[in-house]
Amino acid sequence: MAQIQKVADPIGPLIFSYMDTTGRIAAERVADGFGMSKSQLAETAGLARETLYRSERLGAPKAQARLREMLEIISRVTDWAGGKDQAMAWYRAQPLPAFGGRTAEALVKDRKAAAVRDYLDHMALGGFA
Repeated sequence: MAQIQKVADPIGPLIFSYMDTTGRIAAERVADGFGMSKSQLAETAGLARETLYRSERLGAPKAQARLREMLEIISRVTDWAGGKDQAMAWYRAQPLPAFGGRTAEALVKDRKAAAVRDYLDHMALGGFA
């Protein structure tokens, strides 16, 4: 009988640690967790500053999706980056050759998070940049 290898959950406990009791991403918790202001977090996620300061806007599907995409990508690289803070630094600053030197942050802001996830999956399987 073939063994089934369990694949690690790409979302992992990182994203769950930033959710509130309703399952929404709590921006203040994320900002505190990464040592940044809510304004800095908004910039990093590609959201308007006001979005993170108004609960009705923070709960909107677009805002929640953007924060979730950012956290999913950071979660995927946390282990090999050396921790969540290093993963955030990678997300914000590391140019990705496969995307013309653009960063994961820039790609997520341009609604290309799926492409970044596919790239990370490709790299995890031993692919080249």
